[in-house]
Amino acid sequence: MIQIRRVLCPTDFSDDARRAFEHAVALARWYEAEITVLHVQPLVPSAAVFPPVFSPLSLDRVPHERIVEELRRFSAPAVAAGVRSDVMVRDGRPAAEILDLARALPADILVMGTHGRGGFERLVLGSVAEKVLRKAGCPVLTVPPTGESTPAAPSSLFSRILCPVDFSPSSARALDYALSLAQEAKASLSVLHVVEWSPGEEVREHRHFDVAGYRRYLEEEACRLLRARIPEEARLWCEMHERVVSGKAYLEIEREAREGKADLIVMGVQGRGALDLMLFGSTTHHVIRESHLPVLTVRGR
Repeated sequence: MIQIRRVLCPTDFSDDARRAFEHAVALARWYEAEITVLHVQPLVPSAAVFPPVFSPLSLDRVPHERIVEELRRFSAPAVAAGVRSDVMVRDGRPAAEILDLARALPADILVMGTHGRGGFERLVLGSVAEKVLRKAGCPVLTVPPTGESTPAAPSSLFSRILCPVDFSPSSARALDYALSLAQEAKASLSVLHVVEWSPGEEVREHRHFDVAGYRRYLEEEACRLLRARIPEEARLWCEMHERVVSGKAYLEIEREAREGKADLIVMGVQGRGALDLMLFGSTTHHVIRESHLPVLTVRGR
C-alpha cells in the first residue's frame, strides 16, 4: 500500500490551479495527509507573470505577506474539509523551487495544473509543468483545464483507473501504484498494453515473413506478460480488466480512457530509450497534453 503523508500543490491562483487544488484536497482527505500550498514569485517580475489576483501598478515585487494572505484564502477549502495545510512563498525560478521543496519536505505526491496561464503555454504543456514532470522524484498528478468533457474533481478517490504499461521499469512501478490506489479505493482497474503497430503493416508484402502471424505473437506474448505481472490476490479486491491492442500507443490510451469512462490515468514517466527520457516519455507527453483526465506519472526507481 502506498503512503501519502504530504501533498505539495504549487499554485498561480488561476482557475485551473484551483481545480488542481481540489484534487489535492481529495487525496489529502483520503490519506489523512497534509497539504503544502506553494507560490513561487519569479526573481524578475513583470506584468505577464503576476498572478491574476494581483494587479500591479509597477514592476515592484509583491510583498510576501500579501501573497501569504492570498494563499490562505486560496487554501481555505482544505481547512473547511478538515485537511491540515500550510502555505509557503519562495522567490526564484518556479520549476526549480517546486522541485527543491518537493525534495526538502519531502513530498509524497505533487499535484499541479498543466495549463500555464497563456494559450501557447497550454500547447507545449507549460514550461514549468514540463520541467517538473521530467525531473520530479515523487509521483506527479497533473490536472488538465476544465472543458465540456472534463470530469469534476472527485469527492474521495478515483473509481475507474486506467494504467497503460510497456513493461519498462517505470511502467512496472506505475502499475504497483495503480494497484495500490485501486485496492485503497475499491476501484476498477484497467491495465492496457499497446503493441505499436502501423496500419500499413498489414498490407505490406513480405515474401519470407508472416506479418500477421508476428503481430499475433506479439499480442499473445503481451497477454502472457500482463497476466504474470498482476498478482492473483489483486483480482479478489478490485474489478480487473486486461487488454492488449495494436496501434499508436497514445491514441489507443485515449480511446480506452474514453470508452472505459476512466477518471484517472496512471503511467510511467520514462520510456524505453534516451530520447523518451529527455522528453519524459513521448507517449506520456502526448497523453498528458491531450487528455481531459488527470494523469498520475510515476518515475521508475
